[in-house]
Amino acid sequence: MKRILIIEDDPGIAELERDYLEASEFQVDIESDGTAGLQQALKGEYDLFILDVMLPGQDGFQICRELRKESEIPILMVSARQEDIDKIRALGLGADDYIIKPFSPSELVARVKAHLARYDRLTGTTNTTKVKSIQIGELEIQPETHRVFQKGQEITLTNKEFELLLYLAQNPGIVFSKDKLFDQIWGLDAMGDTATVMVHINRLREKIEPDPSSPVYIETVWGAGYRFSNK
Repeated sequence: MKRILIIEDDPGIAELERDYLEASEFQVDIESDGTAGLQQALKGEYDLFILDVMLPGQDGFQICRELRKESEIPILMVSARQEDIDKIRALGLGADDYIIKPFSPSELVARVKAHLARYDRLTGTTNTTKVKSIQIGELEIQPETHRVFQKGQEITLTNKEFELLLYLAQNPGIVFSKDKLFDQIWGLDAMGDTATVMVHINRLREKIEPDPSSPVYIETVWGAGYRFSNK
């Protein structure tokens, strides 16, 4: 049974989330304080975290930053704050999703299931097929071990950054729109914001491109989308 930790200081929201998740056969723990929640997250064996942004102690952004230093387990952040800068900050810190309150509990469950399924596929939990490493110039992608190297130096990517890079690299020369990439990687059609794709593309370029302002791997095709260079 998958274990989920909810860090949320509103007991009504936390209990509603727990009830819907437990009805879908997840095991759920709740922490209401940010500092205590982070400690619980680091010592417990969880498969996914749901973080509120505004918390006593440490806020959701701080918790997300600390968790990403330790693991790539999916992180879903929830908040009543609708500003793009908050969403961009959360994704930049490594969150896999950002959900704005109020939201449908069934939507939350759908997102949780989608992120867990993708994480399992990404880590090989549900797929034993061996995939050879992909070498493009000085960039090496190892699907089986979830590792990326540039000039022999390992680059740390979040789950979604790795999945997006791998998908593009496995389909070189093909132009994908932001809508197509969002649907393929996040799998939540009409339930999110395609600006998420742009944020992840920019972060990928910062990490893998020799010169992010003049990318050689992930090219922008103006008015159409993005393409991974097959040169």
